[in-house]
Amino acid sequence: MFIAGLLVGRTPEYLGKKIRPREIKLASLIILVTPALVLLGVGASLALPGIREDVTHVSILNPGPHGFSEVLYAFVSAAHNNGSAFAGLNADTVWLNTALGVVMLLGRFLPIVFVLALAGSLAQQDAVPSTSGTLPTHRPMFLGLLIGTILIVAALTYVPVLALGPLAEGLK
Repeated sequence: MFIAGLLVGRTPEYLGKKIRPREIKLASLIILVTPALVLLGVGASLALPGIREDVTHVSILNPGPHGFSEVLYAFVSAAHNNGSAFAGLNADTVWLNTALGVVMLLGRFLPIVFVLALAGSLAQQDAVPSTSGTLPTHRPMFLGLLIGTILIVAALTYVPVLALGPLAEGLK
C-alpha cells in the first residue's frame, strides 16, 4: 500500500490507518524473511568449505546446475512449510537435517510474529477519515499496482538464483 501510495502521489493509508515507517519496516520483514532464509540456507550449504564437500559429495546425486536446483528446491520447500525435496537429494545428513529444520521453523513462525506485530501497530492507531488523497483499495489501479509489486519482488528475489540452476541446466 505504501509503494502504491508513493507511485500515484496519494497518502499511504490502509483501512483508515496511516502507514508509518514502523509499518513499512514490518511489512518489509514479512516479505523478505522467507527469501532470506532460502538464500542464506543455500548459500551456507554451498559456500562453507566443510559443509560444501558434505553436500556436494554425499547429498547431491546429479552434480552441476541440477544439483544446485536440488538444494535450492529443498530450502524453498522447507521455508514455505512443505519440506519436500527432489528425488535426487539425499537430505539425510546432519547439516541438511539441521539447516532444513531451522529454516522450516523460522519460515513458519517469523512471518507470523511480524504479521502480529504489524496488526498490533495498526490496532494502536486511531482511525483517520478518508480524504480525496486516499488511495482506494477496491479499484483496478490498486489491483494492478499490487500484482505488479508482487511480480517485481518475486522476480528480483528468485530469477537470479534460477539462472544458476534450472536455466543454466536447460542451456547446457
